[in-house]
Amino acid sequence: MSAALWGALAMLILTAAAGATPQSTESAPAASQVPSPAASPAASPVETSAAASDPGSPDLAANGPSAAGGPAEHGNADASHAAAQFTLQPFRAHNSALWKNISVGSSDLELTREAAADHYVYRWRISADGVFHLLYPHDVVQQSWFRIVDRHVRPERYLGEEGDSKVTFTFDWAQGHARGTSEGKPVDIALKSDTQDLLSIQIEVMLDLKNGALPATFDIVDKDQLKDFLYAEEGRRTLQTALGPLETVVVSSRRAGNDRILRLWFAPKLGYIPVQAERTRGDRLEFAMRIRSLSR
Repeated sequence: MSAALWGALAMLILTAAAGATPQSTESAPAASQVPSPAASPAASPVETSAAASDPGSPDLAANGPSAAGGPAEHGNADASHAAAQFTLQPFRAHNSALWKNISVGSSDLELTREAAADHYVYRWRISADGVFHLLYPHDVVQQSWFRIVDRHVRPERYLGEEGDSKVTFTFDWAQGHARGTSEGKPVDIALKSDTQDLLSIQIEVMLDLKNGALPATFDIVDKDQLKDFLYAEEGRRTLQTALGPLETVVVSSRRAGNDRILRLWFAPKLGYIPVQAERTRGDRLEFAMRIRSLSR
Protein backbone atom coordinates (compact mmCIF):
# COMPACT_ATOMS: atom_id res chain seq x y z
CA MET A 1 0.00 0.00 0.00
CA SER A 2 1.45 3.37 -0.97
CA ALA A 3 1.81 6.35 1.33
CA ALA A 4 -0.92 8.11 -0.65
CA LEU A 5 -3.28 5.21 -0.06
CA TRP A 6 -2.54 5.12 3.67
CA GLY A 7 -3.26 8.84 3.82
CA ALA A 8 -6.51 8.30 1.93
CA LEU A 9 -7.53 5.52 4.30
CA ALA A 10 -6.72 7.73 7.28
CA MET A 11 -8.81 10.55 5.84
CA LEU A 12 -11.72 8.18 5.23
CA ILE A 13 -11.81 7.25 8.88
CA LEU A 14 -11.19 10.75 10.16
CA THR A 15 -13.86 12.29 7.97
CA ALA A 16 -16.28 9.41 8.08
CA ALA A 17 -19.30 11.41 9.24
CA ALA A 18 -18.34 14.41 7.21
CA GLY A 19 -18.28 12.49 3.98
CA ALA A 20 -15.06 14.29 3.06
CA THR A 21 -13.97 11.71 0.56
CA PRO A 22 -10.29 11.95 -0.39
CA GLN A 23 -9.60 12.67 -4.04
CA SER A 24 -6.64 10.32 -4.45
CA THR A 25 -6.19 9.21 -8.05
CA GLU A 26 -3.57 6.57 -7.29
CA SER A 27 -4.64 3.01 -8.06
CA ALA A 28 -4.38 0.46 -5.29
CA PRO A 29 -1.89 -2.38 -5.74
CA ALA A 30 -3.24 -5.86 -6.21
CA ALA A 31 -4.16 -7.68 -3.00
CA SER A 32 -1.38 -10.18 -3.65
CA GLN A 33 1.14 -7.34 -3.42
CA VAL A 34 0.07 -6.41 0.07
CA PRO A 35 1.46 -8.13 3.18
CA SER A 36 -1.13 -10.43 4.71
CA PRO A 37 -2.06 -9.55 8.28
CA ALA A 38 -5.05 -11.43 9.61
CA ALA A 39 -8.33 -10.21 8.19
CA SER A 40 -10.75 -8.68 10.68
CA PRO A 41 -13.48 -11.10 11.80
CA ALA A 42 -15.93 -8.25 11.23
CA ALA A 43 -14.78 -7.65 7.69
CA SER A 44 -18.02 -8.84 6.13
CA PRO A 45 -20.95 -8.03 8.43
CA VAL A 46 -24.37 -9.40 7.57
CA GLU A 47 -26.80 -6.63 6.66
CA THR A 48 -30.59 -6.99 6.64
CA SER A 49 -33.40 -4.48 6.27
CA ALA A 50 -35.17 -3.46 9.45
CA ALA A 51 -38.47 -1.59 9.62
CA ALA A 52 -38.62 -1.20 13.39
CA SER A 53 -39.21 2.28 14.76
CA ASP A 54 -36.45 4.27 16.48
CA PRO A 55 -36.07 2.92 20.00
CA GLY A 56 -34.54 6.21 21.08
CA SER A 57 -31.43 6.56 23.16
CA PRO A 58 -30.66 7.52 26.74
CA ASP A 59 -27.24 8.70 25.57
CA LEU A 60 -28.51 11.97 24.11
CA ALA A 61 -30.82 13.37 26.76
CA ALA A 62 -32.62 16.71 27.00
CA ASN A 63 -31.05 18.69 29.81
CA GLY A 64 -31.84 22.04 31.35
CA PRO A 65 -31.29 25.61 30.18
CA SER A 66 -30.40 26.89 26.76
CA ALA A 67 -26.71 27.30 26.02
CA ALA A 68 -27.64 30.35 23.98
CA GLY A 69 -27.65 32.37 27.18
CA GLY A 70 -29.47 31.83 30.47
CA PRO A 71 -32.40 29.66 31.55
CA ALA A 72 -35.64 29.57 29.58
CA GLU A 73 -38.43 31.85 30.77
CA HIS A 74 -40.79 30.39 33.35
CA GLY A 75 -44.34 29.77 32.21
CA ASN A 76 -43.41 29.11 28.61
CA ALA A 77 -43.19 25.33 28.35
CA ASP A 78 -42.84 25.31 24.55
CA ALA A 79 -39.92 27.74 24.60
CA SER A 80 -38.27 25.79 27.41
CA HIS A 81 -38.61 22.54 25.47
CA ALA A 82 -37.25 24.09 22.28
CA ALA A 83 -34.22 25.45 24.15
CA ALA A 84 -33.43 22.20 25.96
CA GLN A 85 -29.91 20.94 25.35
CA PHE A 86 -28.64 17.45 24.65
CA THR A 87 -26.19 16.03 27.12
CA LEU A 88 -23.71 13.86 25.25
CA GLN A 89 -22.52 10.80 27.11
CA PRO A 90 -18.72 10.41 26.91
CA PHE A 91 -17.54 7.26 25.17
CA ARG A 92 -14.56 5.50 23.66
CA ALA A 93 -14.96 3.38 20.53
CA HIS A 94 -12.25 1.12 19.09
CA ASN A 95 -12.53 0.38 15.36
CA SER A 96 -10.68 -1.69 12.80
CA ALA A 97 -9.52 -0.02 9.58
CA LEU A 98 -9.68 -2.15 6.46
CA TRP A 99 -8.33 -1.92 2.94
CA LYS A 100 -9.74 -4.54 0.52
CA ASN A 101 -11.10 -6.33 3.64
CA ILE A 102 -7.57 -6.62 5.07
CA SER A 103 -7.09 -5.17 8.55
CA VAL A 104 -4.34 -2.56 8.19
CA GLY A 105 -4.83 -0.45 11.30
CA SER A 106 -7.05 0.72 14.11
CA SER A 107 -8.82 3.91 15.10
CA ASP A 108 -9.94 5.14 18.49
CA LEU A 109 -12.73 7.67 18.94
CA GLU A 110 -13.09 9.38 22.31
CA LEU A 111 -15.61 11.97 23.47
CA THR A 112 -14.93 13.72 26.79
CA ARG A 113 -16.82 16.43 28.64
CA GLU A 114 -15.02 19.59 29.76
CA ALA A 115 -15.61 21.45 33.01
CA ALA A 116 -17.62 24.23 31.36
CA ALA A 117 -21.28 23.41 30.74
CA ASP A 118 -22.06 21.97 27.29
CA HIS A 119 -18.36 21.95 26.26
CA TYR A 120 -16.71 18.81 24.87
CA VAL A 121 -13.56 17.49 23.23
CA TYR A 122 -13.73 14.87 20.49
CA ARG A 123 -10.54 12.97 19.58
CA TRP A 124 -9.72 10.49 16.83
CA ARG A 125 -6.44 8.58 16.61
CA ILE A 126 -5.54 6.25 13.73
CA SER A 127 -2.63 3.82 14.00
CA ALA A 128 -1.17 1.38 11.50
CA ASP A 129 -0.85 -2.22 12.71
CA GLY A 130 1.78 -4.91 12.23
CA VAL A 131 3.97 -4.58 9.15
CA PHE A 132 2.02 -1.49 8.12
CA HIS A 133 3.30 0.31 11.22
CA LEU A 134 6.85 -0.10 9.88
CA LEU A 135 5.82 1.76 6.73
CA TYR A 136 3.58 4.35 8.41
CA PRO A 137 4.94 4.92 11.94
CA HIS A 138 3.14 8.20 12.66
CA ASP A 139 -0.36 8.15 14.08
CA VAL A 140 -2.94 10.44 12.52
CA VAL A 141 -4.61 12.47 15.27
CA GLN A 142 -7.49 14.95 15.13
CA GLN A 143 -9.16 16.87 17.94
CA SER A 144 -12.17 19.16 17.98
CA TRP A 145 -13.22 21.41 20.85
CA PHE A 146 -16.89 22.39 20.65
CA ARG A 147 -19.99 23.31 22.60
CA ILE A 148 -23.70 22.61 22.21
CA VAL A 149 -25.86 25.62 21.32
CA ASP A 150 -29.60 25.23 20.69
CA ARG A 151 -29.21 21.47 20.13
CA HIS A 152 -26.47 21.91 17.55
CA VAL A 153 -22.69 21.68 17.56
CA ARG A 154 -20.70 24.90 17.44
CA PRO A 155 -16.99 24.14 16.91
CA GLU A 156 -14.47 26.36 18.70
CA ARG A 157 -11.05 24.91 17.90
CA TYR A 158 -9.58 22.18 15.69
CA LEU A 159 -6.23 20.38 15.53
CA GLY A 160 -5.08 17.72 13.06
CA GLU A 161 -1.58 16.29 12.91
CA GLU A 162 0.49 13.45 11.49
CA GLY A 163 4.21 13.53 12.27
CA ASP A 164 5.46 17.02 11.35
CA SER A 165 2.32 17.86 9.36
CA LYS A 166 -0.20 19.99 11.28
CA VAL A 167 -3.47 21.84 10.66
CA THR A 168 -4.88 24.03 13.42
CA PHE A 169 -7.43 26.82 13.54
CA THR A 170 -9.83 28.62 15.86
CA PHE A 171 -13.45 29.50 15.07
CA ASP A 172 -14.09 33.20 15.72
CA TRP A 173 -17.88 33.28 15.53
CA ALA A 174 -18.07 36.94 16.58
CA GLN A 175 -16.02 37.91 13.49
CA GLY A 176 -17.35 35.09 11.29
CA HIS A 177 -13.95 33.61 10.44
CA ALA A 178 -11.84 30.51 11.10
CA ARG A 179 -8.17 31.44 11.45
CA GLY A 180 -5.03 29.38 11.89
CA THR A 181 -2.43 27.50 9.86
CA SER A 182 -2.45 24.53 7.48
CA GLU A 183 0.96 22.87 7.11
CA GLY A 184 2.67 26.18 7.89
CA LYS A 185 0.49 28.35 5.65
CA PRO A 186 -1.98 30.88 7.11
CA VAL A 187 -5.69 30.04 7.00
CA ASP A 188 -8.50 32.61 7.06
CA ILE A 189 -11.90 31.25 6.03
CA ALA A 190 -15.25 33.05 6.12
CA LEU A 191 -17.73 30.98 8.10
CA LYS A 192 -21.35 30.16 7.39
CA SER A 193 -23.81 29.83 10.26
CA ASP A 194 -23.73 26.02 10.23
CA THR A 195 -20.02 25.45 9.46
CA GLN A 196 -18.37 22.39 11.03
CA ASP A 197 -14.85 20.97 11.12
CA LEU A 198 -13.85 17.46 10.06
CA LEU A 199 -14.58 16.01 13.50
CA SER A 200 -17.36 18.18 14.93
CA ILE A 201 -19.51 17.25 11.94
CA GLN A 202 -19.72 13.69 13.24
CA ILE A 203 -21.34 14.82 16.49
CA GLU A 204 -23.62 17.20 14.56
CA VAL A 205 -24.89 14.35 12.38
CA MET A 206 -25.55 12.25 15.51
CA LEU A 207 -27.64 15.08 16.99
CA ASP A 208 -29.47 15.73 13.72
CA LEU A 209 -30.43 12.07 13.46
CA LYS A 210 -31.67 12.14 17.04
CA ASN A 211 -33.72 15.25 16.20
CA GLY A 212 -35.05 13.62 13.02
CA ALA A 213 -33.83 16.53 10.90
CA LEU A 214 -30.69 15.75 8.89
CA PRO A 215 -29.89 18.62 6.48
CA ALA A 216 -29.32 17.87 2.80
CA THR A 217 -26.01 19.77 2.78
CA PHE A 218 -23.20 20.63 5.18
CA ASP A 219 -20.36 23.17 4.98
CA ILE A 220 -17.11 21.78 6.40
CA VAL A 221 -13.69 23.35 6.88
CA ASP A 222 -11.14 20.98 5.31
CA LYS A 223 -7.55 22.20 5.75
CA ASP A 224 -7.67 25.63 4.07
CA GLN A 225 -11.04 25.43 2.29
CA LEU A 226 -14.74 25.48 3.08
CA LYS A 227 -16.38 22.58 1.20
CA ASP A 228 -20.04 21.63 0.79
CA PHE A 229 -21.22 18.02 0.98
CA LEU A 230 -24.52 16.38 0.01
CA TYR A 231 -26.22 14.10 2.56
CA ALA A 232 -29.07 11.59 2.38
CA GLU A 233 -30.67 9.05 4.72
CA GLU A 234 -30.87 5.65 3.03
CA GLY A 235 -33.09 3.83 5.51
CA ARG A 236 -32.49 1.35 8.30
CA ARG A 237 -30.35 -1.77 8.34
CA THR A 238 -29.44 -4.35 10.94
CA LEU A 239 -25.72 -5.14 11.11
CA GLN A 240 -24.06 -8.14 12.71
CA THR A 241 -21.14 -6.49 14.51
CA ALA A 242 -18.53 -7.33 17.12
CA LEU A 243 -20.99 -5.81 19.62
CA GLY A 244 -23.80 -8.07 18.42
CA PRO A 245 -26.69 -7.24 16.08
CA LEU A 246 -27.38 -3.51 15.88
CA GLU A 247 -30.16 -1.61 14.20
CA THR A 248 -28.63 1.31 12.31
CA VAL A 249 -29.57 4.35 10.26
CA VAL A 250 -27.59 4.54 7.00
CA VAL A 251 -26.41 7.98 5.87
CA SER A 252 -24.59 8.63 2.60
CA SER A 253 -22.51 11.69 1.73
CA ARG A 254 -20.61 12.90 -1.30
CA ARG A 255 -19.36 15.97 -3.13
CA ALA A 256 -21.49 17.15 -6.05
CA GLY A 257 -20.23 15.57 -9.28
CA ASN A 258 -18.09 13.02 -7.42
CA ASP A 259 -18.74 9.30 -7.94
CA ARG A 260 -17.16 8.38 -4.62
CA ILE A 261 -19.80 7.81 -1.94
CA LEU A 262 -19.25 7.46 1.79
CA ARG A 263 -21.83 5.57 3.84
CA LEU A 264 -22.11 5.62 7.62
CA TRP A 265 -24.12 3.24 9.79
CA PHE A 266 -25.30 5.05 12.98
CA ALA A 267 -26.71 2.99 15.88
CA PRO A 268 -29.63 4.69 17.73
CA LYS A 269 -29.30 2.25 20.64
CA LEU A 270 -25.76 3.52 21.22
CA GLY A 271 -26.64 7.21 20.97
CA TYR A 272 -26.13 7.24 17.19
CA ILE A 273 -22.45 6.40 17.45
CA PRO A 274 -21.21 5.32 13.98
CA VAL A 275 -20.46 1.59 13.97
CA GLN A 276 -19.43 1.19 10.33
CA ALA A 277 -18.15 3.32 7.46
CA GLU A 278 -17.51 2.37 3.83
CA ARG A 279 -16.24 4.36 0.90
CA THR A 280 -17.20 3.08 -2.54
CA ARG A 281 -16.56 4.11 -6.10
CA GLY A 282 -19.21 2.62 -8.35
CA ASP A 283 -19.66 -0.98 -7.16
CA ARG A 284 -16.13 -1.21 -5.76
CA LEU A 285 -15.43 -1.01 -2.03
CA GLU A 286 -12.31 1.09 -1.43
CA PHE A 287 -11.93 1.45 2.33
CA ALA A 288 -13.90 0.59 5.45
CA MET A 289 -14.12 1.05 9.22
CA ARG A 290 -15.89 -1.38 11.57
CA ILE A 291 -16.46 -1.12 15.31
CA ARG A 292 -14.69 -3.65 17.56
CA SER A 293 -15.44 -2.42 21.11
CA LEU A 294 -17.19 0.38 23.00
CA SER A 295 -16.74 1.67 26.56
CA ARG A 296 -18.31 4.51 28.54
